[in-house]
Amino acid sequence: MKFKSVNPATEEVIAEYDLMTSEKALSFAKDSDNAFLKWKNLDVPQRAQYFRKLAAVLRKNKEKYAKTMTLEMGKPINESISEVEKCAYLAEVLADNAGKWLADEEVNADGKKHIITFEPLGPIYIIMPWNFPFWQPFKVALPPIIAGNTIILKHASNVTGSALAVEEAFIEAGFPENVFRTLIIDHETSSKLIESEYVKACSLTGSVGAGANIASESGKNIKKIVLELGGSDPFIVLEDADINAAVKGAVLGRTLNAGQVCIGSKRIIVHKKIVEEFTKKFSDAMKNLIVGNPLDTKTQVGPLANEKAVKAMEAFVADAVSKGANVAAGGKRIKGKGYFFEPTVLTNITQEMDAVCNEVFGPVAPIIIVNSEEEAIKTANNSEFGLSASIWTADLAKGEKIARKLETGAVFINSISKSHPMLTIGGIKKSGFGRELSHHGIKEFVNIKGINIYQ
Repeated sequence: MKFKSVNPATEEVIAEYDLMTSEKALSFAKDSDNAFLKWKNLDVPQRAQYFRKLAAVLRKNKEKYAKTMTLEMGKPINESISEVEKCAYLAEVLADNAGKWLADEEVNADGKKHIITFEPLGPIYIIMPWNFPFWQPFKVALPPIIAGNTIILKHASNVTGSALAVEEAFIEAGFPENVFRTLIIDHETSSKLIESEYVKACSLTGSVGAGANIASESGKNIKKIVLELGGSDPFIVLEDADINAAVKGAVLGRTLNAGQVCIGSKRIIVHKKIVEEFTKKFSDAMKNLIVGNPLDTKTQVGPLANEKAVKAMEAFVADAVSKGANVAAGGKRIKGKGYFFEPTVLTNITQEMDAVCNEVFGPVAPIIIVNSEEEAIKTANNSEFGLSASIWTADLAKGEKIARKLETGAVFINSISKSHPMLTIGGIKKSGFGRELSHHGIKEFVNIKGINIYQ
């Protein structure tokens, strides 16, 4: 069996990859376990040296890596270059901070001395999506690696070239063999890895359905798991907001990576007193975006990942219109080769529409009108998801007060939702559990051990 990689801008097959057998994959997992026995014995400053080399490799090869990403999944080349640079920055942040984040903690209890240590677990199996081919595996893999674990990556099949390039970056940086390993495998082999004695924990970023399946398999084998799943993030614009800033944020939050972002701004919730002005400016801005060849540096919105994604956007628009919505901008597929869809704004929205109830993974933005701050909070929380949110207001104290009432893993005030090495990311409800990044994320895949000394 082979995986085919298709350029979503041209619909041409750009590469094919052979699937690994289960036996070969398990052999690599055993190698990862053996590598762990040596890697864990290095102290954090020693591991940090490799991370600084990795950052240098990423920056040196960023144009090459960026082009691979863009050809495989269609994001504009400028976004791809920024993605590689962000991975390099993460490596440096961890090199600078992991020592203090993983340092022993001493506490006062009823004995002579009490110490809490943070010790690595072993090979961590990570299952990553295609939408950020470099950032996703680096974001999830680097914290456990600097903590002393090793990583086995199963990436989405349509970005196999990127997955192999990630492994090559570790090799070029001089990491010991099998500290990071990419496997090209199917779901059946994936299950065997989770069952194996070599894998000690798992992390998945993906759909709710995929998360439920992997959580079940991990649970049956009593293995720790972190899940970052879907989102339908609210973008709340209060009546005192800077409308121009909010419009700029809404455009970026809804069209970054063609709207294919877990923490993208998916439900635009606007106070009725400013909704007319906001809607006009937002719709005009969406209409003026440059959609086209993602290798062109002038392009702002590239294609969606595949034909299925385009059909999903068509279905969201059709469902909304059938239930009374109006199309203020876009609304249809762009004719010709490639999986392009117009940046779209929907108005006259109700809670029964699929574009509100479900995750919209594409450049379609429903505008929901609310009459008060209390209604904005209620509307934002009226979702099975709870990943992230953003609030736009001139009153920062009010923004913080509202943020504490939102049922999400993170809230951004006067900014779109985003990931940063110093900020934790993760969800509640059906958006998953566990945290990534910062000192909270680095401790998800360690044994938090108490050493208690008496007498």
